[in-house]
Amino acid sequence: LHKEYRRQRQMCIRDRDSTKAPLLGKTLDELTQIVLDLGMPKFTAGQIASWLYGRKVASIDEMTNLSVKNRERLKECYEVGATAPVHEMRSVDGTVKYLFRTPEGDYVESVYIPDADRATLCVSSQVGCKMNCKFCMTGKQGYTNSLTAAQILNQIYSIPERDTLTNVVFMGMGEPFDNLDEVLRALEILTASYGYAWSPKRITVSSVGLRKGLRRFLDESDCHLAISLHSPFPAQRQELMPAEKAFSIVEIVDILRQYDFSKQRRLSFEYIVFKGVNDSLIYAKELVRLLRGLDCRMNLIRFHAIPNVDLEGADMETMLAFRDYLTQHGLFATIRASRGEDIFAACGMLSTAKQQANKQNNETV
Repeated sequence: LHKEYRRQRQMCIRDRDSTKAPLLGKTLDELTQIVLDLGMPKFTAGQIASWLYGRKVASIDEMTNLSVKNRERLKECYEVGATAPVHEMRSVDGTVKYLFRTPEGDYVESVYIPDADRATLCVSSQVGCKMNCKFCMTGKQGYTNSLTAAQILNQIYSIPERDTLTNVVFMGMGEPFDNLDEVLRALEILTASYGYAWSPKRITVSSVGLRKGLRRFLDESDCHLAISLHSPFPAQRQELMPAEKAFSIVEIVDILRQYDFSKQRRLSFEYIVFKGVNDSLIYAKELVRLLRGLDCRMNLIRFHAIPNVDLEGADMETMLAFRDYLTQHGLFATIRASRGEDIFAACGMLSTAKQQANKQNNETV
């Protein structure tokens, strides 16, 4: 047997109760190293990638063009690593919120959003979040952990609608640029020829705009970018988004001006419209000034209320006037349709409810 394989096999035998490592989330280079370490031919890595990301198998035993001997070697230390959601909530509008449990016992959400000929999945990148935005339920949880590429991809891999998806957005729980290594690994697998082979145009990553992560993402990925803005005035943005203190929206826009968004990659800004807070034309005028000359679009979002937060969503008449002003002054704007309001629509609400219920049950016991 190959020396490295013998070493890994001995480690697995000594620790039979340990969780096997997932193959899901491994790049082709990583799979190649695994098969070489286990004494298998190098081409086996491509076969495994095809079974994982092409056929989306549930077990190593389904990889039938691998010899029985090689499948047994793999199974000693590895598994596919896909886990089904533990809970789901279905909206009357077709939106489905899925709840996944991590090996550590935490919960993350993803949301399936069908819309005519599009089917979008909103995925999470962290358990909780460090950014603590005032309007975000996930931020109220605090930060617990970052997801691995396997746990990110599992949200796509393990839902019934996986083969109908047209788009994926990293707009769920967590700040993607605060977990950039794993997010980039997931993006590579989603867009690589050995993986899902998706066009980068099908994927959007949302961020508050962490500077170092922003530059690295723009340099290493061709996927679309969405920046959470919510106020063009730095002092007020900091009240809504404490990250403004370290990652100024003015500096973020300056960085974005150094990149070309006139071709396939799209730049958008997300703007939740709060009643009496950021919904007047003063804000629309400042947005036009701040973003003048930048090839981008503005997504106006209705606010989903969350507990113990004194913010309300603006009415539709106000949002329409806001949108029209932006568009008339050269900043293309759309109003994002509100979906899933009957199923804990705001991101983080379902996982928070589940965590609180578990805590109460444990205290009762």
